Amino acid sequence: MKTLKNSLLPAIVLLLVAFTQSGCKKLFGLDRQTDYDYVKKTLDPHIGISAREFLENRSKPTGLPDDTVFKYMKQGLEYAEIDLAEYEKADRTFLFLHNDGVRVLPTKTTAGVVTTTSNIPTAGLWFDFPIVTGINPTTGQPITRPATKWSDYPKQDVKNYFLYLIGQGRHNFDNLGPNNKTIKSILPAGATLSTSTMLGYANAGKGFDENGNFYLRILNNSDLAPIVHNNRTNARSAGYIATNGIVHVFGASVAPSLPSSL
Repeated sequence: MKTLKNSLLPAIVLLLVAFTQSGCKKLFGLDRQTDYDYVKKTLDPHIGISAREFLENRSKPTGLPDDTVFKYMKQGLEYAEIDLAEYEKADRTFLFLHNDGVRVLPTKTTAGVVTTTSNIPTAGLWFDFPIVTGINPTTGQPITRPATKWSDYPKQDVKNYFLYLIGQGRHNFDNLGPNNKTIKSILPAGATLSTSTMLGYANAGKGFDENGNFYLRILNNSDLAPIVHNNRTNARSAGYIATNGIVHVFGASVAPSLPSSL
């Protein structure tokens, strides 16, 4: 074996020299690769359509069967009977809910195939803000169960919730910073949520900020930092510039008020 290695050494050296000098040109039948300078590019955030079109295009199959990331948000808007013209009005900041921000179902993987094992959510709005089924007589705390559909919530609650997710003005990376910025939503001041769900137990039983405000900030003052809503939820993706405003997408539950400890 030692003799074999030594006999191959000159051939290996010649091969390496040829490889270096030729830069792979036609070596082993391969063309030489062209050198290039890496240029960092940022994807254009302009989507060229209204927020409504963005929502509708990605809430139903349109050539890409799996591109339905806003399906459950759209179902909630339909249940609440909100006119989608609200998503065409100018100078607004729209907080969109990715499907994962509404509900995440448990799954299992068998032979590489992923299947859903239950329709009971384990994360998302329907899990984090469940339905109240009663009050524990000992502790006085609500007894709850996860929601499995929008109609488990009172229609007015769902309507108020989605109105709260539309902010007045354009708020994006260019005018947000590390400190919370107060943003007035289109939800009327004084609007509340019922206590039939845990949404209504937020903010001392009122649900929303009394003025209908929500708060946005950038987690770190850099171009890779997420936008944070109400000191709780980081955006899944943010900074989409629609023709009529800004869209930020959240893939986890968006709470209706700041944490009570703040």
